Amino acid sequence: MMLHQHLLFVLYSFSGIVIKEAATKNKVKGSQAQFPITQNVTVIEGSMANMTCRVDYNDNTSLQWSNPAQQTLFFGDKKALRDNRIELVRASWKELTISISDVTLSDEGQYTCSLFTMPVKTTKAFLTVLGVPAKPEITGLSRPAQEGEDVTLTCTTSGSKPAADIRWFRNDKEVQGQKEVNAIGRSFSVRSTIQLKVDRTDDGAAYTCVVEHIALGTLPHQVTEVLEVHYPPQVEIVRSVIVPQEGQYFKLECVSKGNPLPEPVLWTKDGGELPDVERMIVEGRDLIITTLNKTDNGTYRCEASNNLGTNRDEFTLYVYAKDFPGTTTDPNALMQPGPDHALIGGVVAVVVFITLCFIIVLGRYLARHKDITRERQEMWFISSRKTLALPIITL
Repeated sequence: MMLHQHLLFVLYSFSGIVIKEAATKNKVKGSQAQFPITQNVTVIEGSMANMTCRVDYNDNTSLQWSNPAQQTLFFGDKKALRDNRIELVRASWKELTISISDVTLSDEGQYTCSLFTMPVKTTKAFLTVLGVPAKPEITGLSRPAQEGEDVTLTCTTSGSKPAADIRWFRNDKEVQGQKEVNAIGRSFSVRSTIQLKVDRTDDGAAYTCVVEHIALGTLPHQVTEVLEVHYPPQVEIVRSVIVPQEGQYFKLECVSKGNPLPEPVLWTKDGGELPDVERMIVEGRDLIITTLNKTDNGTYRCEASNNLGTNRDEFTLYVYAKDFPGTTTDPNALMQPGPDHALIGGVVAVVVFITLCFIIVLGRYLARHKDITRERQEMWFISSRKTLALPIITL
């Protein structure tokens, strides 16, 4: 009995050894057959990059990270390269993760993770570094432009990788520019130009340069410059009352535009100075006549000047008598539409024409009727004479 139990024990022990050796061989075989697992990484310049290498099976075999120059960064948990930016994040038999802080464009390249089996197994991971474009700058507006001048605006940004896109806007409307890209080391300098022939409508227009790039996400860089255009004055006189009457307050406004702004404006009457400075008051661009009378009749001129020229406008004033027939002091009544005189004149002309035609036709009719009556009277008279000329027959 004891011998039988001893044999069973020896048999079980031998079977366990065989099974253990087979499992160990399979594990070693699995470890030797696999490759490390890595992923490509994309980061923005100045940020941090994490590089991770994993294996599913490992029989205490070390993992290693190397940079694009094939310099060892970490062998297991041992740091090999003296670079304070490179730190160990996690180290085990199945994973080796390192971090690179304050990433620069020179850090870009192909990194290698090695599993030290026999033979050594390696896997590559590419680190892409995006260059952030610098804030743009607009040049070409060192001084105010003059109307009719050709102006070139240039927007420039540098340091982008890949090359940034530049868009132009005039106020809220996009305008097309001409783009130029130049490589500077590992990054790019981008410039875009627009050419303008400016006029007075461009004065105060906002030109915005917008720089778009994958590293900026939804917050692009932009810069705005306001265009200043100098142009000669433009003058128009606006009156305060449509039908001026004696005794009224009356104002002429000189609406002058120009850059530089034409100030002050010059008011004259009939080619000379204002005759009555007590009633005729100049306030800024306005000429005020406090109380109108017949002596105010005449031609008033407003003249405005700047360093680019002079312009003027004239208004002829006629003062109506107070409560003159056909006039009103009610400004609302003056704004109401009056009778259409052209339409009334047309109707009267048509009525006169029809009346004349009727008279002509009636005259012709009467004249013709008169001729027929005369002929009948003549025929009756002739017939009567013949009757009287016949001999008398006596029975």
